[in-house]
Amino acid sequence: MSLLCSMKACVWTADSLRMLTAALSPSISRIVASIIFAALSFTEVAFADKHTMPIADPIVIAHRGASGYLPEHTLEAYALAIEQGADYIEPDLVVIKDGHLIARHEPNIINTTDVKEHSEFRDRKRKATIDGVEEEGYFAADFTLAEIQGLRAVQQFSDRDQSLNGRFKIPTLEDIIDLVQRKTREKKRTIGIYPETKHPTYHQTIGLPLEDRLIEALSRAQWNERGAPVFIQSFETANLRYLRGITRIKLVQLVAASGVAPDGSLQFAPPFDRPYDWTASGDMRLSRDLVTPEGLAEVSTYADAVGVWKRFIVSAAGGENLTGMAAYNEANRTLLPATQLIEDAHRAGLLVHAWTLRNEQHRLAADYKSNPLNEYLQFYELGVDGIFSDFPDTAVAARAMHRLHDDPRYADCLTGARCANRSQIP
Repeated sequence: MSLLCSMKACVWTADSLRMLTAALSPSISRIVASIIFAALSFTEVAFADKHTMPIADPIVIAHRGASGYLPEHTLEAYALAIEQGADYIEPDLVVIKDGHLIARHEPNIINTTDVKEHSEFRDRKRKATIDGVEEEGYFAADFTLAEIQGLRAVQQFSDRDQSLNGRFKIPTLEDIIDLVQRKTREKKRTIGIYPETKHPTYHQTIGLPLEDRLIEALSRAQWNERGAPVFIQSFETANLRYLRGITRIKLVQLVAASGVAPDGSLQFAPPFDRPYDWTASGDMRLSRDLVTPEGLAEVSTYADAVGVWKRFIVSAAGGENLTGMAAYNEANRTLLPATQLIEDAHRAGLLVHAWTLRNEQHRLAADYKSNPLNEYLQFYELGVDGIFSDFPDTAVAARAMHRLHDDPRYADCLTGARCANRSQIP
């Protein structure tokens, strides 16, 4: 019987639990299992034979794959993230014309594919309204899988390397699952997926709802169970409530804002003011209401975690009014004291996953002294249960540094001199 430990996390394997309870009566076994669950709160615990996950908290989630290095949402970006040590890869999912789920950040694929270079699709360019905002471009729902397979991914951030644009295909969810399960076997460590259901209300209005398609694909992969290495996330609430009724897979309520004022207060302007299903139903609460103690208690009735923009945990003040959550310059801003969000969420029984940490200098507040490791170390020290990163290698390295500071015994585990399970490294 073994209990695998590293820093905050301990994981009982399925074999260990069976050995412990084999000689006990059914009623006593249930009591023992309940005690174990309580003792290991906020830790990934898996009892299913096929899905034991000895991964210590906090987890590293590869945001759109290793998207800081390669065009996002490609098998190559996901594979690189796995090589860099990510625990989960994060595909954003949209639905195409013939019902397949593909990995794209938005239904509008004009900025993430080379569709503009395909003259045969010139007549597909049009306008559409998504979450109340009119956009012009090329929309996934107008393309079949055969057509999507003829497109290639491009890097949408102009300050990132563009040399591999046009090289990599657009994967389906099945392609991603196949990759992750194969890499799990090759690496001899469990790798998970963390899919986001993009714009659920929009997909429902065009007759291509995401949720059942996603669960069907996960069921075919034998991942439609509580112990599966899967988190499903959404910025909306209604589809998470629906999913809770049809699956026991772990669910994550995403929470966004539209920007940060010079004093560090978060701003809430459409379409990032509230979950769009609230807008559609006339619910006038704002996204910040999801992370009050009352809001977190409500979230805990249908979700297992909150995935929050990092500025909900640590905001930054100074400079101009900042709009958007990825493109602006934070180098002239200074950090404010951390909020109570992590503690409040943990009291509500929720995990906290923070997004998105990036390495570029203009995305780092002045306090980090141009070193992205400092930002990761701060969030690990604050007690997050997971971090989304465009640069998984940096997140993994910072996690190892944090463990070495927090637990001197981890040095032996890192060097391999004494470690219960090599999949704990780093």
